[in-house]
Amino acid sequence: MAATSPSPATSDGTARPHAVTPGTVTAALLVPLLIVAGVATSLHTQEIQHEWADRQREACRHLPFPMTEYAAAWAGVALGVAAVAVCVLLARRLRGRYGLRLGQTWPGLLAGTTVWFSVLAIPMELIQLWVVYSAAASGINLGDGC
Repeated sequence: MAATSPSPATSDGTARPHAVTPGTVTAALLVPLLIVAGVATSLHTQEIQHEWADRQREACRHLPFPMTEYAAAWAGVALGVAAVAVCVLLARRLRGRYGLRLGQTWPGLLAGTTVWFSVLAIPMELIQLWVVYSAAASGINLGDGC
């Protein structure tokens, strides 16, 4: 049974609108994309950190902390929170406009199940954000070669 949208016929003879619209499909697909983008952006801070440390060692002097690392860390958290916000807005739209729960349509089910990955991703993104700020304050040991 693949039909998850509400039946067009109701008891009073009026047609109910279909819950699976291009907008709901777009919102449902946006949730996992935002989660993956948030994690990838947040993990990119480690690459920026390692490149910065390598450049400092090669130059044998302290270089300014890269602002792109701050941007990547904050973007990871923002994308994770945005995924949750899109899922909540989709749930409110399905409930208010169509009288359906999130899991009663395939777009809602997709968004509702993938948003739980954000429960795991947001704390990881917050840890990455903390690491960025602690690395900026601590600097790097240039070693004996300088």
